[in-house]
Amino acid sequence: MSTDENSESKKLFSALLIPALFVILIVNVKLIEVFFHLNFASLGVYPRTITGLRGILFAPLIHGSFNHLLSNSIPLLLLGWATAYFYPVSSNKVFTIIYFVPSILVWLFARQAFHIGASGIVYGLGSFLFFSGVVRRDVRAIVVSLLVVFLYGGLVWGIFPLEPQVSFESHFFGLLTGFLLAFVFKNKDKYKRYDWEDEEEDWDKNNLEIKYFDN
Repeated sequence: MSTDENSESKKLFSALLIPALFVILIVNVKLIEVFFHLNFASLGVYPRTITGLRGILFAPLIHGSFNHLLSNSIPLLLLGWATAYFYPVSSNKVFTIIYFVPSILVWLFARQAFHIGASGIVYGLGSFLFFSGVVRRDVRAIVVSLLVVFLYGGLVWGIFPLEPQVSFESHFFGLLTGFLLAFVFKNKDKYKRYDWEDEEEDWDKNNLEIKYFDN
């Protein structure tokens, strides 16, 4: 294996490490809850109450069922890996902000009930990856953005109050946080442009006068 291949393998593994550890953590939290006949839902975010503030720390770790856990675990792995791999400079700050900010906004503005689950993080990461592709003039970011749309575009319906037992507020505030972070970190993780990208851009500029549309 060449030095470049070895370096790339290490980068791939390193990018997966934190998302994998987080998923292992939330799986173990659920297993502890089940095996010891506990219910951690009361540790979720309960808006505008003092005790509900603890949910800002604990809510993303708690899930109501294994189906709920599974529906978040796979996107957390994929989107977390993509964020860490393609945006290594920003990823730790992005993940930390997305972990806390949506829960804070839920505490401030959401319906009064216990809000639990890592869905806000999923929406935050997906939103960050998508809008980073929109705001950056970078081929890689655009490709990642399109992949997010292809894999998880249907998640957008989750920001609407279609199901009364689902915390659409967590989804919405996660998406909003990711959107804002795409602008905050847009000048980080700059990639070196390939020569063919610059040549294509120059060709477009030099040939503007011959562009036309058929009616």
